[in-house]
Amino acid sequence: MTELNLRVSRVEAEARDVLRLELVDPAGAQLPPFEPGAHLAVQLPGAMLRHYSLCGDPRDRSRYVLGVGRAAGGRGGSDYVHGQVREGMDLRCSRPANNFRLVEADSYLFIAGGIGITPLLAMVRWCEANGKPWSLVYGVRSRQRLAFYEELRQWGDRVRFHCDDEAGAPIAVPLLLADWTPGVHVYCCGPAPLMNAVQLHGAHLPADALHFEWFSAPAAPASEAPAAEGFAIELRRSGGCYTVPPDRSILEVLEENGHEVPFSCREGLCGTCETTVCEGQPEHLDYVYPPAEREGLRTMLVCVSRAKSERLVLDL
Repeated sequence: MTELNLRVSRVEAEARDVLRLELVDPAGAQLPPFEPGAHLAVQLPGAMLRHYSLCGDPRDRSRYVLGVGRAAGGRGGSDYVHGQVREGMDLRCSRPANNFRLVEADSYLFIAGGIGITPLLAMVRWCEANGKPWSLVYGVRSRQRLAFYEELRQWGDRVRFHCDDEAGAPIAVPLLLADWTPGVHVYCCGPAPLMNAVQLHGAHLPADALHFEWFSAPAAPASEAPAAEGFAIELRRSGGCYTVPPDRSILEVLEENGHEVPFSCREGLCGTCETTVCEGQPEHLDYVYPPAEREGLRTMLVCVSRAKSERLVLDL
């Protein structure tokens, strides 16, 4: 996972509760390439592994640019970055990974909320470099929270800034999506209420035209019942065989039996625990794999996903 040792070359406040970090190779070498939508997994003290979107220009391999929002009531990662990370520090990071790819389309509508601007900013840069039509709606609670404002304002009326306190209401999502035309792909990243609104009011769009990156798992419907039955897992390489009960995840069962599987979010959001399925039919309950790609997929995220078959054989 942690394949890169990167040096913090710049730390500055980007907006209220948003910090801009720039990372470089300590020896000045070019960094591995990345595509818009990609993120880095950053190893922090106390075995904390956190994922931050790359928001710089994908053509610039001299540095990685991250925007890190301070998460109120979080698990400590953002507090550490905001309080302890300084220029000159070295951080262990993964190579760029991408669960939020920008697909080929006629044009793009980007809808960002808060720190959700970070992956979309890299997409905007890519569109500009490749002559692709795009527009962005960027909503925040107040003007003081507009991260990357100076960079975004250069693109004029293609960027619409929305401050909830000034407008008196959140972004009017139904109006944004009411006049959708074929060929436009919608990318959304931000807090759950915004994402849920885009899902709801974008229900008339083709499924493959809507793209989301979740920072936290949406609340399960109140009527949604827990899994009624357990299932068996077999580990092809180690030979282990275990039962996963209804109230435990595959990851938890593996940990209880001494197997170390990389993980970070435990919510099906980051893809860190992706595991190959050798036999059986997984039930994908994550927020990483697009629904249209799940049929026949031979990997799964073991922190949340389960089995449709009585038995799964995993490549562990």
